[in-house]
Order: sequence, then structure tokens, then C-alpha cells
Amino acid sequence: MSLCHRIQETLLTVLSAQMFIGEMGCWLVVAGFSLYRRLSSKEQRYTHLRHDSTDDLPGHEDTSAVLKPLVAKEENRKPLRGWSTLLLALPACCDITGTTLMNVGLLYVAASIYQMTRGALVLFVGLFSVIFLRRKLYLYQWTALVVVVLGVGIVGLAGAIAPNPQAKPEPRSLVQVATLVIRAGMAKAKTPDALQTILGVLMIAGAQIFTATQFVLEEWTLERYAIEPLKMVGWEGVFGFTVTVIGMIILHFAVGRSGQHEWFDAVEGLRQVTHYKNIAISSILIMISIGGFNFFGLSVTRTVSATSRSTIDTCRTLFIWIVSLALHWETFKWLQIVGFVLLVYGTFLFNDIVGLPFKKCMRRRKAEPLLPEEPIEHS
Repeated sequence: MSLCHRIQETLLTVLSAQMFIGEMGCWLVVAGFSLYRRLSSKEQRYTHLRHDSTDDLPGHEDTSAVLKPLVAKEENRKPLRGWSTLLLALPACCDITGTTLMNVGLLYVAASIYQMTRGALVLFVGLFSVIFLRRKLYLYQWTALVVVVLGVGIVGLAGAIAPNPQAKPEPRSLVQVATLVIRAGMAKAKTPDALQTILGVLMIAGAQIFTATQFVLEEWTLERYAIEPLKMVGWEGVFGFTVTVIGMIILHFAVGRSGQHEWFDAVEGLRQVTHYKNIAISSILIMISIGGFNFFGLSVTRTVSATSRSTIDTCRTLFIWIVSLALHWETFKWLQIVGFVLLVYGTFLFNDIVGLPFKKCMRRRKAEPLLPEEPIEHS
């Protein structure tokens, strides 16, 4: 086993812990915002005493648009306090399960197959929103979700056809593409690794179910309770980190020390983080980015919906591709452009930024606009 592959395996459990450490870091921002509000309140009281005006009192000033995501939406919502905060352990557990399954599944499949399978997330979120949150998705919205999945699939297909610069020239027609895919599938099925590939795809697909459940649970919580998205991320980090550490300890002593299940060797994973400078730096950057990513994702969920969040989240693929091209980690493929065009168009279509080219499909719901300027109010 190569050193690189060994590092990938032993870091799996540590990566899950780092993810929740990054989410717990949101409490630092919460503390800073609380301090800012306290100092601002004192300054406004001082101004009130000097000018004898009630206009400058804290309760008479609206929160700025920039700070709205940091403030709880309290209309017709009860505060999430005490034992009720344990509800946030549910999306945290879904996050743990989904992330772990995707990381393990990625060991068995190529990155292109991983990307194609992840595209199913938007369909699961849309389906769960209809079933559990009683949302109504119109035909053009389901069409948009299918377009997004198709776009992600084409992007992954381009990587599977020509995964490296030394690969054969990219096919120019759909017939050539289909032929290559069939040949590759038949060749893969004859190898001993075929079972591992199937297992990896199933694990990644299963992970999308847990991630979709997480998104829907978060939207359900934000609808019924007054809690700031930043605090919600912080609480999920606390619960997720606690569960992850307990699981790491149990799995390490149960199977990790045997040397046969290196995924769960927590000591080796921590040693690599502390002994390899590049891993340590990337770990810090991962924790910072994950905290911000989850905060912005929950802000979108509160303002719009979990399904809209999943469509926007899928567009990460486009920015990853652009950065990879800039760093020369990937080669340019025209087929990927087709996939990204569909991906962006499907996202814009779902969020009512663009419309379908057919007039019969242009009808939009008259009530409950999908993208209001203010957060959605649910009864």
C-alpha cells in the first residue's frame, strides 16, 4: 500500500472530527457578535442621554441587512433552549453518517463517478421536502432538478472518459461517448475491482439520503424555532464532535489497533496531522471553510428552502473545476462545459432566475413566491 493511500485511509475519522471542530468555531463569531451588540447598546444609551432621543435606543433600530443572518427570526417561533437543543443532534448525526460514507466510498471509485453519484442529492432533497415538509414543487422545478442531475452526470462522465492528460482524444459525438461508456463498463465488470466499485457507488448514493435528511431536518427546525443559523451550526458542531470522538475511541480500541482496519486507527490519524506540515495546514483551512460553508448553507435554507440550497450547493463543482484548471490539476474538456451549462441553467431555472423556452411550461405559482426578499414565513 502506498504512503498516499495509507494517509487517505487513516485520516478518514480525523477528517470527520475536523469538520465539527470547524462548525464549533462558529461560537467564536457568536461571542464576537454578542460583544459587538453589547458595546453598541452602551454607545446608543450614551447618545440617548446626551440628545434625549428615543430614536437611538437599541429596540428602535432595525437590524442591518448584513447582520440579519446572525439574528434569530422570532415571529411565531419559540426559542430553542434547554433540552430542545438536542434536536440539533439529529442533523449532526446525519452529517456524520453522510460524510463518512462519502469519504469511504471515494476510496473505491474514481472522482468522476463520485461526482456523478453526488448529483442525486437534489432529487432526494426535493422528494423529502414534498413528503415531510409538505412543499409543492411544480413541473418546471422538477425539470430543473433533473437538468441539474444531468449536468453533474455529464461533468463526471467527461472525467471518466478522459481522466488524465495521457488519455485518448475526447470523443466528438454522442455515439462515440456511448460506445466508450459501454466498453468501459464491460471491461470494469470483468475485473476483481468491479464489486468494490459497486459498493463505493452504493455508499455514496446512500450518503446523499443522509445529507438530504440533514437539509430537510434543518429547514424544519428553522421553521419552528427561533435560532440564529450561526448558533445552529455551532450546536451541530458540539453534538457532532461529541458523537465522533466517542465513535473514534470505541472503533480505535475495537478494530483500529489490529492494523487490519486502518480507517479507524485514530492514533495514526492524529500523528499524521501533527507530523506532516501540509496536512496540518490543510486541516486548519478545512475547518475554517466548513464552518463558513455550513453557516451560509443554513442562511440559504432559512431564507429560501432546503431544495434551493441543494441546487446552489451542487454548483460548487463549477468553482472546483475552475480552480483545478488554474492549478493545472485538470485538463480542459469541452464535454464538461456542456455539463456546467446544464448545471447552472438548472439551478437558475429552479430559483426562478430564468425560464423554460416553452411557453406552456412558463407558468409560475401565483402565491408563495419561491424567492421572496424576506425569509419565508410558514404557518
